[in-house]
Amino acid sequence: MPRRERTLADLGEPALIRRIARRAGHPASAVWPKAIGDDAAILRPRKNEDLVLSTDAQVEGTHFRFERESPRAIGRRALAVNLSDLAAMGARPVGALLSLCAPPELALSVFDGMVAGFVDESRRFDCPLVGGNLSKARECSLTVTVVGRVKRGHALRREGLRLGDLLFVTGELGAAALARLRADRSGGQLRRIPTARIEAGLALAQIPQVRACIDLSDGLASDLSQLLECTGLGAEIDPGSLPSPRGFTRSCVSLGLDATTLQAAGGEDYELLFGLSPTNEWADPRRLGKRLGVSVSRIGHVVRRSGIRGLPKIPTAHHF
Repeated sequence: MPRRERTLADLGEPALIRRIARRAGHPASAVWPKAIGDDAAILRPRKNEDLVLSTDAQVEGTHFRFERESPRAIGRRALAVNLSDLAAMGARPVGALLSLCAPPELALSVFDGMVAGFVDESRRFDCPLVGGNLSKARECSLTVTVVGRVKRGHALRREGLRLGDLLFVTGELGAAALARLRADRSGGQLRRIPTARIEAGLALAQIPQVRACIDLSDGLASDLSQLLECTGLGAEIDPGSLPSPRGFTRSCVSLGLDATTLQAAGGEDYELLFGLSPTNEWADPRRLGKRLGVSVSRIGHVVRRSGIRGLPKIPTAHHF
C-alpha cells in the first residue's frame, strides 16, 4: 500500500510552530529582540521614523486555488501583495506576521510549501517572519501583517493630486490579468508572482512634490479613481501610452479580449501609480526610471472635469 501522506493533524500546533520557526530561521536582532515562539513579537523602532503597517488576507477559493497554483507560489504571493502596500507608502520592510488557517487534513507538504514560499519572499526583501498564529478552519487562508519604516513625515499618501499634475506608472500593465485568464482557460498553472516595487517606492519618497501614490491591485481605472476621489478633479489618459509586455496585444486578440480593457480593469499588476507636478525636475520618464530602478511611463494628466477619459467604461471594483 502507498504510504499515507502526513497531515497537520498528525503534528499538532506546537510542532507546526517549531516547524515554521526552523524554516524562518529568524535570529534575535536589534529591531526584533525575540525570535519566533513567544505570544507576541517585540519591535524596537528607530528614532525619527514612522512605522507603516498594512494587512491583507489571501483566502482559498477567492484569491487562490490549489489546482491552479503551487503551495510555494501561494505563500510567496501572500507576502508580495502586502509588501506592495509598503512600496506605495515609500516604506522599507521591517518584518511580517502570518496568520495561517487550514483544515487539519491538509497535507503537511502543502503547509510546508506555503511557508517555504512565504519565507523565500521574506528573505528576498529582508522582511523576516517574526510571528503570527495557526488556526483550524474549513479552508486555507493566509492573513499577513507587514511592518515598514519611513523617515518621519515622509510617507507617500494617496491624497494631494492637483490640476495639471502628470500621471505615471511603473513597469507594465495587464500581464497579471492575462496570465490569470490563460491559466483559467487552459487549466494550467499560474506561476506569475507580483513584484513589490519596494526600491521604487523608497526612491519616490525622496522626490519632492510626489502628489499621490497607490499600488495597482484592483486595476488602473479603479485605483486611479481612488486617487481622484474627493478632489473634484478628473484625468485624461492616453491609452496608447499604457505600458504592456511584448506580444500582449496579440495574445489578447487570440483570446478574444480587448487589450486596453484588460490593462484598465484586469488588476493585480501591483505597479505604482503616482502624480508629479509638471514642473518637477523628475517629470521626465527616462530620468525618473533611472532614479526608481524600473521603467516608468507617463500615461496622462489631471484635468478640471471630473471622471476618467481615455479608458473603457468599467464598473467600480469592490472587495465584497
